[in-house]
Amino acid sequence: MLKKISKIIAWFLGMLLLLLAGCIVYVYFFIAIEPPSPSSLAAMDYKITEVDSGLFKIGSNWFRRSESGLYELYVEGEPFERGVANGKLTKNLVEYQEVVFTNQLKRLVPSAMYRNLLKHTIRWFNRNMDADIPEEYKLEIYGVSRSASPEFNDIDSPYQRMLNYHAAHDIGHALQNISLVGCTSFATWGNRSEDSTLIIGRNFDFYLGDDFARDKIIAFYNPSSGHKFMMVTFGGMTGVLSGMNDQGLTVTLNAAKSEIPLSSATPISLVAREILQYASTIKEAHEIAAKRKTFVSESLLIGSAKDGKASLIEKSPDGMDLVESTNNYIISTNHFQGSPLGETPLNKDHMVQSSSLYRYDRVKQLIEKDKKNSIAKTAIILRNQKGIDEKEIGMGNEKAINQLIAHHGIIFQPEKRLVWISTAPWQLGKFVCYDLNKIFGLSMDKNHEIYENELTIAADPFVKTPSYSEYKKFLPFRFPFNLHTDLQPNSLIRWNPDSYQAYMVAADYYLDHKAYAKAIPIYQLGLTKEIATTQERIHMEKNLQLCQEKIK
Repeated sequence: MLKKISKIIAWFLGMLLLLLAGCIVYVYFFIAIEPPSPSSLAAMDYKITEVDSGLFKIGSNWFRRSESGLYELYVEGEPFERGVANGKLTKNLVEYQEVVFTNQLKRLVPSAMYRNLLKHTIRWFNRNMDADIPEEYKLEIYGVSRSASPEFNDIDSPYQRMLNYHAAHDIGHALQNISLVGCTSFATWGNRSEDSTLIIGRNFDFYLGDDFARDKIIAFYNPSSGHKFMMVTFGGMTGVLSGMNDQGLTVTLNAAKSEIPLSSATPISLVAREILQYASTIKEAHEIAAKRKTFVSESLLIGSAKDGKASLIEKSPDGMDLVESTNNYIISTNHFQGSPLGETPLNKDHMVQSSSLYRYDRVKQLIEKDKKNSIAKTAIILRNQKGIDEKEIGMGNEKAINQLIAHHGIIFQPEKRLVWISTAPWQLGKFVCYDLNKIFGLSMDKNHEIYENELTIAADPFVKTPSYSEYKKFLPFRFPFNLHTDLQPNSLIRWNPDSYQAYMVAADYYLDHKAYAKAIPIYQLGLTKEIATTQERIHMEKNLQLCQEKIK
């Protein structure tokens, strides 16, 4: 009887392995995304010339590194050609960004077996993604991918990897409960601005480690069709996270709470890119957003010089709202405000459980306190670390407008075509200003600075303080993907004494080491601090109860 059962089990396992092998073969050979077919591959013969020390050109396309630490890129022409030029000029950054991304993935998923399973899952998930991407952007991404490193071909082909990286932004938003995302943006105009012009500020708080945000590119695009525009990006990324076009239309993205997606659609950054390239008014932006299906929920704050105001396009896989303001200011954090999307149980729960509503109320408090906004005041708001009513809530708290993790901070003045972009660290370094009225008329034959030096906003004085030095010691312990064996609980609390997170991490350490008596008072004190999310409060309360039970 046992022999018969063993044969059945062996047969079952054999069939399971055969099925698994069949699935892998299917994934690899039947759902591979084929790259588009450019009308000509002549662009692959483009040669880079260093026309001046540190200034690199391919035809009229150019690339340089500013003394500010920001990289600057100008590309023009047809989709594939500008993609190739982009890839060749930024090749080192494209390769570096992929190394950083894969290294972070290894930290998040240490098991090679699970990473392999994840690879197949993503391939399956994104199997139809190219059907939802305009041909223009597929050609451009393909052009960039020709400069990708062969080191990662075991993961996928360069083109398919580049497509997947664009979707990774959306997956990160869908998983925002692991604190990768918590962006804040706002706009003022009319009687809410000192000179009555439209002013927009935003922090892009998408965090995958400081290495990920190290090499920012300020890209200036002069495409063969549509409007000229600028955007803040990084190696290999052609989608838009923050940008403004020569019509004075701006786009910024803020994640809203999403269900875990079951299939891909158009990556939201490519929807934003299409809006930036082809819209000049809020109405035109809305029309473009309406024709694209997305697989995550997102708010797009659209500023328009022609309309003299900003509005929110709130979009989910199932619907879309246009949110407008009659107060001459508008705020976007990470929840929907319109109807019907703002009324869903998912959104309402998120408003209660996350930091989004708190940050919204804090921005509103600061705007109403200052009465009339300005460029300088916008920078101050973006750098603000305090809680409501100036409460000390600890450095890096997700409830703060400035969470000390921003990939970038950015300020737009669309009617004047001016944009200010933060330099490292985060949004604390100086903000440098670019004038789009001048940029697209430049003839770059000599390497020189192109930002408007007299309009620079000075670095935040906070970077000169002892508190900043202490926070830099604390930062590596904030996120679970930064694993450390040298954690010292008392040091964490000393470095960031107002932060609930310092107490939570310290107490968790004692709990893991069965030092329950030491953990209890730390959890108790941490629970008196301003806690960012309901999930973290429940975590601390449950662990406190566990410790108390252990020492009874």
